[in-house]
Amino acid sequence: MMQRGVILLLAFAGALKAAEVPPAALKATDFAHDIEPIFREHCLDCHGPKKQKSDYRLDVREAAMRGGESGEAAIVAGQGAESRLVQFVTGLDADLLMPPRKSDKARLTPAQIGLLRRWIDDGAVWPEAAGANVVNKKDWWSLKPVVKPAVPAAAGNPIDAFITAKLTDKGLAMSPEADAHTLCRRLYFDLTGLPPTPEEMDTFVADQSPDAYERLVDALLGSPRYGERWARHWLDVVHFGETHGYDKDQPRPNAWPYRDYVIRALNEDKPYARFVQEQVAGDVLFPGTRDGLEALGFIAAGPWDLIGHAEVAEEKTDGKIARHLDRDDMVANTINTFCSLTVHCAQCHDHKFDPISAEDYYSLQSVFAALDRAERKYYRDDALNGRFQTLQREQRTTDAALAVIEGPLRQRAGEAFIALTRRIEGASAAKQGNASPDFGYHSAISPTADATKWVQVDLGQRMNLERVTLRPCYDDFNAIGAGFGFPVRFKVEASDDPEFKTGVTLFWQKHDQTFMADFANPALASFTTNGAKDDGIAGRYVRVTATKLAPRKDDFIFALAEMQVFDTAGTNVAQGRPVTAFDSIEAPPRWRKTNLTDGVAPVAPSVDEKDKLLKEREALLISFANEAAKTQRAALLSEQMRVAAELKALPTPSAVYAGTVHSGSGTFIGTGAKGGKPRAIFLLARGDVKRPGREMSPGAISGIEALPARFDLPPDAPEGERRAALARWLTDAKHPLTWRSIVNRVWQYHFGRGLVETPNDFGHMGALPSHPELLDWLAVTFRDEMNGSFKQLHRRIVTSAAYRQSSATINEKTAQFDSGNTLLWRQNRRKLEAEAVRDSVLAVAGKLDLTMGGPSFQDFVITHPEHSPHYEYQLADPENPAIHRRSIYRFLARSQQQPWMAALDCADPSMLVDKRNQTITPLQALAQLNNQLMVVMAKHFAARVEKAGADLPAKISAAFRLALQRPPTADELTTVTAYATQHGLANACRLIVNLNEFAFAD
Repeated sequence: MMQRGVILLLAFAGALKAAEVPPAALKATDFAHDIEPIFREHCLDCHGPKKQKSDYRLDVREAAMRGGESGEAAIVAGQGAESRLVQFVTGLDADLLMPPRKSDKARLTPAQIGLLRRWIDDGAVWPEAAGANVVNKKDWWSLKPVVKPAVPAAAGNPIDAFITAKLTDKGLAMSPEADAHTLCRRLYFDLTGLPPTPEEMDTFVADQSPDAYERLVDALLGSPRYGERWARHWLDVVHFGETHGYDKDQPRPNAWPYRDYVIRALNEDKPYARFVQEQVAGDVLFPGTRDGLEALGFIAAGPWDLIGHAEVAEEKTDGKIARHLDRDDMVANTINTFCSLTVHCAQCHDHKFDPISAEDYYSLQSVFAALDRAERKYYRDDALNGRFQTLQREQRTTDAALAVIEGPLRQRAGEAFIALTRRIEGASAAKQGNASPDFGYHSAISPTADATKWVQVDLGQRMNLERVTLRPCYDDFNAIGAGFGFPVRFKVEASDDPEFKTGVTLFWQKHDQTFMADFANPALASFTTNGAKDDGIAGRYVRVTATKLAPRKDDFIFALAEMQVFDTAGTNVAQGRPVTAFDSIEAPPRWRKTNLTDGVAPVAPSVDEKDKLLKEREALLISFANEAAKTQRAALLSEQMRVAAELKALPTPSAVYAGTVHSGSGTFIGTGAKGGKPRAIFLLARGDVKRPGREMSPGAISGIEALPARFDLPPDAPEGERRAALARWLTDAKHPLTWRSIVNRVWQYHFGRGLVETPNDFGHMGALPSHPELLDWLAVTFRDEMNGSFKQLHRRIVTSAAYRQSSATINEKTAQFDSGNTLLWRQNRRKLEAEAVRDSVLAVAGKLDLTMGGPSFQDFVITHPEHSPHYEYQLADPENPAIHRRSIYRFLARSQQQPWMAALDCADPSMLVDKRNQTITPLQALAQLNNQLMVVMAKHFAARVEKAGADLPAKISAAFRLALQRPPTADELTTVTAYATQHGLANACRLIVNLNEFAFAD
């Protein structure tokens, strides 16, 4: 290797020697005359405007200097020999020879290399006019400052002034206002997602007062149904789901608090800046608050690779990829949601179209570098939550201070201290802890405690049995200790059937039995069933079934060190016998099925012996302390005990699945073991985790010139300060994207189309705003005058004449000129979302349960929960009242969506859905007619209208009024009555809720 290096250095020196020019011939190099022709002839085919191999470009000064995907400067002014570009063309390393040997381009001559080197030595002067004319990516409408434009001269709502000005300029005009019935339905569905009752419709239509419409708007905005309706829109955008996705798609039982937070925030009309800040850094900016913690569910809303995180070590390549993709989702979700930019396109190279560099992207990844997705403990009472967090901080502070004092004492105590510690923990070779590396049997990991797992021994033949002894494990990994994995609830059985379907005899069954209540007080006491000598228990197979698993950190497992089965003579007949199990982690020698009957199990010291060892270790430690250290240590130990006692006295905390510092378990180490210190984030060449460049500091997007691109934080700033800095950056009043993005989203949900038709892309590849002045007026007004109030923004939009227009096409000439209704000369007819259809069906059937909040209902049955759950919707009982709640409270699985809802264009929670599809397909009609919930609700709908009158026409009229809030026409009444006479009232009701009018808001 050394010989090759010497040869290359000599070759390099020779090439440079040959490239030298006699002093008399030296003259100042000129870029256009001497250098640009070299680039054009030898380099630009691969590193020019059409192609940029290794993300390197030589026709643009900044790109040429920067050096491509490696992140190392290619041209360093004044340092020709040291510049990597010169080293490439010289061939110091054959692997990096440019042009490459396989290229048809000729190598640079020594004279050309000399020119290139001299040009760099002279300062690498590159005139502004030379090279390619590159479009200034920052010169783009969405990145310019938001300035409030003047409102065109007109009376009334300023929105109408902007709309009318555009229409007038084209010789067009608005459509007439819709009728009262249409406006009422439109408002109810837009603001609450539910239809009005017939009585509510009658009241509004009959109210002739001039402020009747405004009063209805205020009433609906004040309804708790408003938050439920608009939370659904927000959850689409942030791709909220309640399962992990990927291969396993395990459920997230505590994801729902984030959903409830969004509903609550909208109903309380939380200012938008606060709403954003809570979701990015609520625990830091608003410590001790329930909202500040539940809102962090935003960071964890997307998919999560269980296998990549929980089963692959972080330092392995696949583990690095899993965590890279995890941060990518956090970055994309944040910037896409709040800024409407496709920043994730820059993870392999600078964004092709927008001013987002790869450095920007990895600076954003650095913001989330300490975070993982996991359960986070908290209290819903702010005072209690504040106390909980205070105690946790005190605990960390005390532990750290104690470590500072005890560290030197332990070093002085040396091996004697270590030996005593091992004996106390039951890990010495004197048969305390594991005397051998064969720890025991270990099941696969489960995200929930109620999964069923079993392990069994084949005794070889049927035997009369007396008792079974189970020996708990001891795990010395991360000081987990004794009792690891011993089930909380289990049973012991014997049978001659290896599948335990017939002839099963129960040895023992106990509920809520545990031998590992506290890792801090480990026990290795064996469990033995009651004597069964006289009970006649016999069998060839003995099985232990765990029905409630043991907790680890954030998941659950089943583990045993040894299983002993004694016959009536007192012999362990299980010794060395084969073992089978429901599942097993085979990681020899520590964990494998055969360890269960190998005769090796840990032994714990007795209580007296352990107490003696603790006192001995304490005396040893104190013997090395001076008086000051003894006093400080005693005070800290007292404080440690006080804090632990107060934490134990608190009630059981709640949990939310959120972005948090993971404490670590198994291969999923997280950053908790390092005190939450963020992982190092590097600029990856082509997004490849195996090709890291320089380390990145936390920051944001450099394309927004009004705000700093990198955060002014010290290297040792706490993890949360990174997110707090990003939250402040996002909500800065000078941010041009945040305020434009949100008002465009709200506008879209009221009109079916945004002022910018690509709500998730305000970049160069997105659409231009149809009404840029109106967009900016709304953004500034929302930010400054409304203080980020959604309800005020809604009110301003829905009280405009533009919103109140009829959706019917009145002027054919106008329709031909602007068939897409870009200029808003009429309202858009909109199909109801799947959730609104479902909720409406439940409402008219009289079965809608309006209970708010709490765990999501599951309209499916889970099969195969231990591995990759199957979400079987066809097995759910449509008569079950638990699934009759509003659709916002429906459990959202990623891998298997609800077929009926999916047919109606329900959002896929694996994707960032900025705008729902609105399709009309035969599949939808079939789903609406045949879905079991629709069939059952049609029956209840019919039962409800049975009471409306004695004759069938009266019942049909009542059904029309409930479903469509109007009486049937004469033709409708005749047709549907005849249908009901032939097919029954339930089928007639099912027909009514399948009408287009039921599924559209005009």
